[in-house]
Amino acid sequence: MKEVKDQQIPADSFAKMYIKGELEDSILLDVREKHEWEVHHLEGSIRIPLRCLPLEWKRLDPGKKIYVLCAHGIRSLHATLFLYERGCRQVVNVEGGLARVSLYLERT
Repeated sequence: MKEVKDQQIPADSFAKMYIKGELEDSILLDVREKHEWEVHHLEGSIRIPLRCLPLEWKRLDPGKKIYVLCAHGIRSLHATLFLYERGCRQVVNVEGGLARVSLYLERT
């Protein structure tokens, strides 16, 4: 489990990197459902719902850092574990999900 703990980033740190444009070479993977995505999503992110990830994960470039987001950080944690178990070592769960990230983005 230590490896997975190392594969997380606090929402405030992620938001700062996003605002500064430091994530342009990374993949922002949103694992929420379509109706959630339509309400709000981060520009530049791609959507693969968690339930579809077992069939679609190979669409992701394992050579890039992958930041995984959901609403509150639970589904993204499952997605991070799934991808890590398949050899994606540059996968990072965004703690607190978009709910928490949005709080920091609104402050700017």
